[in-house]
Amino acid sequence: MKKAYLFFATGFEEVEALTVVDILRRGGVDCKTVSIMGDYDVTSSHAITIRADLLFEEQNLEDGDMLIMPGGIPGTPNLKAHAGLDKLIRRYYEDGKYLAAVCAAPTIYGEKGLLEGKNATCYPGMEEGLVGANALTDKVVCDGQFITSRGMGTCIDFGLTLLAKLVDDEAAKEIGKKIVY
Repeated sequence: MKKAYLFFATGFEEVEALTVVDILRRGGVDCKTVSIMGDYDVTSSHAITIRADLLFEEQNLEDGDMLIMPGGIPGTPNLKAHAGLDKLIRRYYEDGKYLAAVCAAPTIYGEKGLLEGKNATCYPGMEEGLVGANALTDKVVCDGQFITSRGMGTCIDFGLTLLAKLVDDEAAKEIGKKIVY
C-alpha cells in the first residue's frame, strides 16, 4: 500500500487538505495528516479546528511515497518555516519521491530552490515564489517528482492526479466516477 503524508500548520486551507486526504483514502492510499504545531488540533485559515493523525516530532516520516502541502495563509509560511519539515522535503527530493503542493504551497518548493527548470503552477499572483520554474496556469501540473495545483477549486483534479501517480489511472477514474466527478 502506498503511503502519503499531508501536513497541517496553523492557517492551512481546510478544503485543499481534506479533499486530497479523502480522495487518496478512498483510492486505497494510506494518507496520514501530520501536525507540525506540536498539537494534534490545528486551526485552519477559516477558523475550523481539525485533528491531525500524527505529530511531526513523534514520527519517522521517511517511509512515505509522497509529501503533500496544502495552501492557506498563514499555513504556507508556517510550513515553509519549519526546520524539520525542510529536512524531510529535501530528503524526499534527493530520494526522487513525489512532492505535491496546492495554492500558495508550491512556493515552499520554489523558495527552497527545488523547482529550478521545472513546470509548476500555484495560486494566481504567487508565481514569483516559484523560483526558477516555468509558471503555468493549468489546474494541475506534473513535472517529474513535482505535482502542483492552483487552489481550492482545483483540488478534486489535484487529488485524482495524486491518486493516479500513487496507484494508477484506473483507480483515479474509478474514484472520480464514485464521487460523481
